Amino acid sequence: MDYPQLSTQLVQFLAPFLPYLLKGLKLAGQEAAKALGKKVGEQSVDQAKALWEKLRPKVEAKPAALEAAQDAATHPDDEDALAALRLQLKKLLAEDQPLAQELARLVAQSRPAGKNVTASGERSVAIGGSVSGSVIVTGDRNKINQR
Repeated sequence: MDYPQLSTQLVQFLAPFLPYLLKGLKLAGQEAAKALGKKVGEQSVDQAKALWEKLRPKVEAKPAALEAAQDAATHPDDEDALAALRLQLKKLLAEDQPLAQELARLVAQSRPAGKNVTASGERSVAIGGSVSGSVIVTGDRNKINQR
């Protein structure tokens, strides 16, 4: 099981919904649908609720994870807050493999048809198709000599 990748996928999917999910699942669907409007469909709200329903007991049982979720909900564009939540989720998933497998299954179901590509980490590159004949540079002060 690739815990870092799964935690990244969970944070990417759940981050927009966290302010509503942390208020409680009953209110989450109603408020998220109103607030997020046309940005997400009802199906996405339901998928976020299903993922959070599985994660919530573990997150609430671990103060550091709960704080990370609250910080990510308060600051959804803060990469440090999202990274802290990814780290806490990675730890939770590593401690509970059945939970990780169930969440991986739910994440796979929540993906839209087609390719999903995730670039994670400093200077990472995500490619969703062919890049033959291309040069990809991710370092500093690199020189490319084309012949």
